[in-house]
Amino acid sequence: MKHARAFALTFALVAPAAPALAQEEDNGPSMMEQGLQLFMEGLRQEMAPAVKDLRGFAERAGPSMRSFFQEMGPALAEMMDEVQDWTRYYPPEMLPNGDILIRRRPEPGDDPAPEEKEDPPVGPTDI
Repeated sequence: MKHARAFALTFALVAPAAPALAQEEDNGPSMMEQGLQLFMEGLRQEMAPAVKDLRGFAERAGPSMRSFFQEMGPALAEMMDEVQDWTRYYPPEMLPNGDILIRRRPEPGDDPAPEEKEDPPVGPTDI
């Protein structure tokens, strides 16, 4: 993931310069273009293992993810329509029996549950 961020940042910084580089001489690539090509080739080689890992993950997880979305997709879409603000919920937690709970956080103005008052102690009170 670190490589993907570096690639995106580099591409965002270098891409605007590409048209200016193309407008230079037609006698072949300039030194800037050659440098950029070498840089991009090096970046591609650096990214190759991450892309290979991602492809392997997609091949392993693809069938189960497809099945999950076919079965759970309608329920998830319905839940997405109901929930307005996901920051109002705690992260999901899985119980030992496999149930998954998504607890709602208390509203900002809500007071905590009123505590039961204990009976005052019997006897004299020291002041």
